[in-house]
Amino acid sequence: MPRVSLRTSVFVVLAAALACSDNPRTPTAPPVSLTPKDSLVEATLSSTDRNSRFPLAGGATTIFDVTAEAFGHPAPNLSADHLALHNEGDEAFEAAFVPGPATVNGGLGPVFDNTSCEGCHVGDGRGRPPLPGEAFESMLFRGSVPGTDPHGGPVGAPGFGGQLQLRAIPGFQAEVVASITYAESTSTFADGRRYSLRVPHYKFSNPYEPLPRRLLFSPRTAPAVFGLGLLEAVPADKLRQLADPFDRDHDGISGRLNIAWDVVQQQYAIGRFGWKAEVPSLHQQDAGAYNGDMGITSSLFPAESCEGDRPGCEPHAPEVDDETVAAVTFYTQSLAVPARRNVRDDDVQRGEALFAAAGCGGCHVQTLTTGNMPGIPEVSNQTIHPYTDLLVHDMGPALADNRPDFGANGREWRTAPLWGIGLVEAVNGHTNFIHDGRARDLLEAVLWHGGEATRAREAVKRMSSSQRAALIKFLNSL
Repeated sequence: MPRVSLRTSVFVVLAAALACSDNPRTPTAPPVSLTPKDSLVEATLSSTDRNSRFPLAGGATTIFDVTAEAFGHPAPNLSADHLALHNEGDEAFEAAFVPGPATVNGGLGPVFDNTSCEGCHVGDGRGRPPLPGEAFESMLFRGSVPGTDPHGGPVGAPGFGGQLQLRAIPGFQAEVVASITYAESTSTFADGRRYSLRVPHYKFSNPYEPLPRRLLFSPRTAPAVFGLGLLEAVPADKLRQLADPFDRDHDGISGRLNIAWDVVQQQYAIGRFGWKAEVPSLHQQDAGAYNGDMGITSSLFPAESCEGDRPGCEPHAPEVDDETVAAVTFYTQSLAVPARRNVRDDDVQRGEALFAAAGCGGCHVQTLTTGNMPGIPEVSNQTIHPYTDLLVHDMGPALADNRPDFGANGREWRTAPLWGIGLVEAVNGHTNFIHDGRARDLLEAVLWHGGEATRAREAVKRMSSSQRAALIKFLNSL
């Protein structure tokens, strides 16, 4: 899939007017008011605020595109040298590995989950659970047993390591076969309308050896990869300011930093990436994905996940060089962020007010500012609108995987960024959300929120049908 910078200016010219155009509508009756306890007033946004909701979600890295290519552009402010490095990383991101010591892209497996980065992050976008009869392509299972390793992280499951690989090269058996079934759970909104959520049930069969009796596992779909360099550039002090582990402001939200082991720097650092913010840097994230997802070793992760557990899985030289890992890291740091759309639409503005008044912004922080990012001035000193605080929050028992990951416990998840979620269907052809894709649309994703988000969820459940529609229209504008 080509990703050339020449089209950037075309989309800026053609789409900017579309994204920011007015969409006049007939005035509607005042919405049904909700309880004073929730302070849910749709007058939250002043007229000045309404006119200042610019669509530049990624600051100078923003791109205007609403097609299937929306997540795959280089940041438009890249220098010529950095654009060349980005394109080099793009090629490596798409490259498929093969078994054996091939001259080009050899070394796949022996156990793995996919053959390329692009195989999980199709179009640089979101993964989903498999449909009935499909193989797992963009969803994986972390695995561990109770306890912590020497750095406070999860202890890999004996014989299986930290990830349950579902595929293997010829001559090897996949570690396990996974399947998912769903049960429907129905309830009602305050206005009497019914809704249904699907509850996933996971089953593992045909393991190459018996699974540990105390196996802890966590299903996770592949997240989108654009805008990550901006999130990496948010100063640590800002994240510390956002954290409120003891809920001193008594708003019911107690986001925490997940302090994880930085394999690159060999010290503890604030986690920013992964569904539980368990990874401190994109370098570590990308090298770890090579190792865990594709069975490709590097200088940072030189051992196969099955090393010491299975015959034929012996120590060997790194299968991907440092330059390639660095190029892929730069690629994930320098992808453009898609612009917001329809920012002056009346229903979008109404939904934005409802989002704020319901308290969703307590975790999904709209605006952050990046600091100086050494070597990547293009993501430095940008005002961005990712709708995340990069903290972990208790999301309640319904979403719990009961698997700790460094400082994040089995009920905690990192606040997922919301930028670009309205384009997931265009890019990836689905509307599955939440860490394991159980939510079939954005409203279901909201209704799965619990724990610290219970108050906001209940506010949404008390909304009228038109208010819920406006809320979802706002989310789809991001």
